[in-house]
Amino acid sequence: MTENIHPIFDNILGRKEKEDILNQNAVVIWMTGLSGSGKSTIARGLESKLHRQGILTKLLDGDNLRTGLNKNLGFSEDDRIENIRRVAETAKLFLDNGTVVICSFVSPTIIIRDMAAEIIGRNDFLEVMVEASFDECTKRDVKGLYKKALSGEIKNFTGLDAPFELPEEPYLNIDTEKLSIDESIELLYQVVINRIKE
Repeated sequence: MTENIHPIFDNILGRKEKEDILNQNAVVIWMTGLSGSGKSTIARGLESKLHRQGILTKLLDGDNLRTGLNKNLGFSEDDRIENIRRVAETAKLFLDNGTVVICSFVSPTIIIRDMAAEIIGRNDFLEVMVEASFDECTKRDVKGLYKKALSGEIKNFTGLDAPFELPEEPYLNIDTEKLSIDESIELLYQVVINRIKE
């Protein structure tokens, strides 16, 4: 089957040409953390802030992709891996187009995030841990998921009956129990802007 596939990667315009037009350096900002930790809110805030600076971005969010590209996937271990594999391949396409990609995914295990980093390229993969305790996320419960998980309606819920493994060396750690959303967005912006506009 693979003998009938002929990629043309070497014959198309490269990332550098796209970055030169956009006057920015492409990168993937990969935000991980428990549901309710603040990933999506911070991601949206960062995207808006970068947009106001004339930076072309693409925000990839877990719930959005699970209603389209990944709507056929569940939450088994195999499906979680395939979900992140597809996300990483999508992020790489935008990266190669010169875009700053902001990814907001629970992506609960080190092996899953390592896979994403390998697909995207480790030099372009900025892993950001958005930290809040399980108890704090339960209090927030912005989507009503914790209530369902604790009552047994949702199985394999990350942090309860499915593991969440902390990143070993994140590019940045944001503790949303100590920082407000605005402070979290500003911290992330200040850390990534020099990389994007260096």
